[in-house]
Order: sequence, then C-alpha cells, then structure tokens
Amino acid sequence: MATWLKDAIFYEIYPQSFYDTNGDGIGDFNGITAKLDYIKSLGCNAIWMNPCFDSPFSDAGYDVRDYKKVAERYGTMEDIENLFAEAHKRDMHILLDLVPGHTSEEHTWFTESKKAEPNEYSDRYMWTDGWLCGGAGLNYIAGESPRNGAYIVNFFKCQPALNYGVLNPTERWHKSMYDPACIATREAMKDVCRFWLDKGCDGFRVDMADSLVKHDDANKSGTVAVWQDILGDIHAEYPESAFVSEWGKAEQSIKAGFDMDFYLDWMGNGYNSLVRDYEAHLNAFASLPESLDDSMENNSFFKADSKGTCDHFIDEYMGRYEQIKYKGAIALITGNHDTTRISYGLSEDELKLAYAFFMTMPGNPFIYYGDEIAMKFRSMASKEGGFTRTGSRTPMQWTSGDNMGFSSAPADKLYLPVDPAENAANVEASEADQNSLLNTVKALTSLRHSQADLLDKSNLEIISRKPLVYKRGNLLLAVNPKNTDTQSRKLAELTGDAKVIYSIAINGTQPGIADGVITLPAQSFVVISC
Repeated sequence: MATWLKDAIFYEIYPQSFYDTNGDGIGDFNGITAKLDYIKSLGCNAIWMNPCFDSPFSDAGYDVRDYKKVAERYGTMEDIENLFAEAHKRDMHILLDLVPGHTSEEHTWFTESKKAEPNEYSDRYMWTDGWLCGGAGLNYIAGESPRNGAYIVNFFKCQPALNYGVLNPTERWHKSMYDPACIATREAMKDVCRFWLDKGCDGFRVDMADSLVKHDDANKSGTVAVWQDILGDIHAEYPESAFVSEWGKAEQSIKAGFDMDFYLDWMGNGYNSLVRDYEAHLNAFASLPESLDDSMENNSFFKADSKGTCDHFIDEYMGRYEQIKYKGAIALITGNHDTTRISYGLSEDELKLAYAFFMTMPGNPFIYYGDEIAMKFRSMASKEGGFTRTGSRTPMQWTSGDNMGFSSAPADKLYLPVDPAENAANVEASEADQNSLLNTVKALTSLRHSQADLLDKSNLEIISRKPLVYKRGNLLLAVNPKNTDTQSRKLAELTGDAKVIYSIAINGTQPGIADGVITLPAQSFVVISC
C-alpha cells in the first residue's frame, strides 16, 4: 500500500462544478489548482477528481472517447500536469477516475470494432455473433453497425462493454477471460494507468470495478483474477500508486489487489440507516420527495428526533471490516456524485455528529465537495445523464456574490444553476463563523491527523451500541445523536488517567467522565484518551 495513504483524507471534486477560471461557466483544471490551498486548509491532503478524459459527455465523462486526452472544456494536458505538480508541492496527492468496463461509442476502438471486416479491435468489445442474437442475459444494442452482431452495454446505450471475457463461456460468441483478445483488453488498461502515472497522477478511483468479467460467480472470482493481473503489474512498477474501488464488498476488492473499497450507499449495508431512511423506502437513484415527511419515517441514526439505531450499519460493517482490517481499508464517504447529499435529511448540527463518526473510523474518509458547508440537494432537470443525481452536482458555493463565486459567466451559461436561496451556504461565510460545519470539519480532520490511533486501520472495537461507544487503540469515542435524553454507561476502559481530548456539544452541555462512567448529553460526541 502506498505510504501516503496512511493519513490521507480525500476530497472528491466534480470538475465541471468546482471553480471556473476562464468564464465559460464550466469548472476547469486551473480552478482546482487555484483552490488547492483551500482544500489543504480543510485538512484534506488527497483529491479524487471525477472523469476528466476526452468524452462526448453523454454520462458526465463516464463515457470515455480517448483515455489519453483530457477534455478540452477542462483545459490542456499542460494544465493537468501543472495541477499534479502544484498538488505535490503541497504534499497532496490526486486520484483520477478510471472507467475500465466500457468506453464511449465514439472511442476509436469501438468505431473499428463495429466494422464488418476483422481487425485488431474486433474483439475489444463484447459482440454477439448475429444481428438477431440477444445478449444471453446481458443488455445489448443491435442494428447500429455494419457488423453482423449486437454489442453488450454496461449502462447507457452509448457505453459498449469492453471485453474481459466470460467466467464460464456457454455461447459461441463468449470468450474466455484468458482468450488473447481479453488479455489484450487488460494490457490496454495497464497502458492507460502507466500513461497517467507517468504524467504525475498518484492512482485511480475505479468505476464499477466489480463488473469486468461477465456472468461471474458470487465471489467475483473472474473479475478478482483480472484485477490481480492488472494491479499486480502496476503496483510492482509504481509502488506508491493507490487504487480505490467502487465495488461494495471489501473482502473481494482487497483480494483483487485494491488498497481500499468504498462502503457504497446503495448496497443495503446500513450506510443509509445512519444518515438517510432509504433502506426501506428509497434507493440512491430514486426520485426524491420535496419533503422528508412525504415518504420517509426519519429513522436515520444521526437524525436527532428519530428512533433510528446504528445496529444495521454495525452488523454489516464489522462483518466486512474483520475480514480485511490487516490487508486493506474500507472508505466511508460523506456523499458523492451519484448520491443525494445527506444534508437533504440532516441539519448542520446533525451533520457535525455524523462527520465526527466518519472521520474517526478506520480507513480513509472521503468528503464530497460542498458537503463541508452542507450544500443542498435540489431536484432539477437531468444534465449529461445525471437524471436524479443531477441535484448533487451543482456549482460549488464560494461566496455570496454573483454565481456564488463559482464563475464570472452569465448565470444562464453555467454548467448547472447555483442554489438560488438567499441563505444558501458559502465558504466565505462559513469560514468566518466559528461554529460552522466547515470549521467543525477542520477540527475533525486536524484531530484525525494528530492521533496515531485514528490512522491505524486495524484497531476498531465496538464497546456499546447505545450509546455508541467504540475504541481505537488508546482512544475511546462515543456519540449520542439524539436530542431527547442523556445517555450514560459504565466502562471498564475508563481508568484514572482518562481525559477528554475533543468533544462536540450541540446543546452546550459537555460530555463528561467520572467514576468510570461516561455521560453523553443529547447531541454530543467525545474522544477520550485512556
């Protein structure tokens, strides 16, 4: 594992919505460079940047037209190389977003693969062997090329699936994952990784990492083997490179060679029971109601007036954590470009306690841009394939000025409209407010960087669930997110040397320890050195 991951706290940037320096209404590489000092001031020393490669943007860049070119709307190759260099000057690292499972239908590999005449790229993608042949359980598109076949798609029609093979071929057109054509696809992806690592990036977040080999088994043994080959070579050549997977099952991802895996909010794994009420009512991609009261019970754990517990999350998380804690990490997120911002259901005070939990768990935390100021999710028309996700991709709110400080372009030229609310949060105001969520985030990241026990990925022990008390080495941490009662518990870990080193007291009453008992007033969090 890359040494710099030990204390990395990531900041996810949706580049088109972060900061526009040339007045065209779209964020750019130079905008990210201009805001590196702000990101570092948050305590974030690593960045995950969403897709920036050449693309027709039918799916916001997750439809790559050329893996070795940058999208012109973000700037030039020189601009991104300068971004890498400026980040490194600040001891910061940058992950790019790698989409290995499919490309745009406009990629030259695919334009060649569509041809009737056999060529080098004929089997770079998955094709059936006849125009009337279906996908044998896989989504497919037919009748759009001279080739006598239908192509398999991963998501939208414009995203043909690259060919990594089928675990156990059963159709004439299926290829083994060890077929030369499928091996060539792997080698092409290694080549993409090398190209960008040589340019100065520090690794990749990998999109849909678990979906390469088709008709895989429950353990994803085919896809695991493919990644072991790819990452085995890349890690050997670039030992300080980092790879983070969108997989959702860390025990499989870490075995495949990834350094960490996201704890995805759409996997029914308890994440939403902490900060939303989707497990029973909505999923991450459903249309959301205008009010939480319309269809939700407000049972999330961190909702102050709810009945929600942490049980579902703890049960699911610990089962995965125990399998990988000495081998890799699970990354907890405040949100991302695919999810409804959790400020949709939690107030800023409630978010303070949720973030305190995320920032003190094992693994590397990820903060989605704007979550540090509680930017809001707003329902709006789809942009570039965003659909119900679009409302989480609006421009960063820097100031209270024109376009919230995002761009000097006319408002109707912005990538997406900014929040029109008079009281919309912004960085400038949040920095000036001592009690703001942003300043709480800064305090929490500072705490994490300063405590070796919080950087150890293998030392989590759950002591109690009500109140939620957990141990990280010599640190005891506890949270009471409810606003109705004080929670107390006698703990053997509280010795005479125990002392409070950090706390959050939303209602003004501080947590306390006395005679081996921890007392947590309503809506409070505490870190105790034992």
